[in-house]
Amino acid sequence: MSNQPRVAKVLAALLVSMTFGAAVLLALGNNPPSEGPFCLNAYYRLQSLEDIVSSQASQYPLRWNRLEVYYSNTKSGNIQQLSALQGLGSEVEINCHFIVCNGQGGKDGQIQRTEKWNRQWSVIPDAGWYGTDQTIRICVIGNQSQGKITDSQLKRTEALVELLYRKFNIQPSSIYYPDAWQ
Repeated sequence: MSNQPRVAKVLAALLVSMTFGAAVLLALGNNPPSEGPFCLNAYYRLQSLEDIVSSQASQYPLRWNRLEVYYSNTKSGNIQQLSALQGLGSEVEINCHFIVCNGQGGKDGQIQRTEKWNRQWSVIPDAGWYGTDQTIRICVIGNQSQGKITDSQLKRTEALVELLYRKFNIQPSSIYYPDAWQ
């Protein structure tokens, strides 16, 4: 029973520290910490990847066998802005399945799925790309010559690639990133 004074001191110290901590939290109010280069608070406000990857059309395990990530070669953008920049009649015509925004046109790390993904349509080969009809294309808003994307874009793109890779059993050798990928 010689430990009773020690236990009482520990409990008193715990009570004082918890009261002090609660007072500090109340003083801070409902203000979240400021966002740094990568803030989990901003990351968790984004739509879940499972919701993004879902589509209106049925998804078959053998439908997709390649995955390509590429830069938009623009400083900013989202589905609407990219379709306007490319002179397309509507957003349905955009030639990729997903767009990863950089905070200028959409939230940083926000992934927008296109109608091609919703309907499980293939992208159309064009002058800069000669993929197959089984390739999932992910457009990352950014400029390839600068090779810089945000931390949130990097993390969200890699998480999206990993989810698609697992869901459709895509071989790692069939996943392509731009040359300047971080």
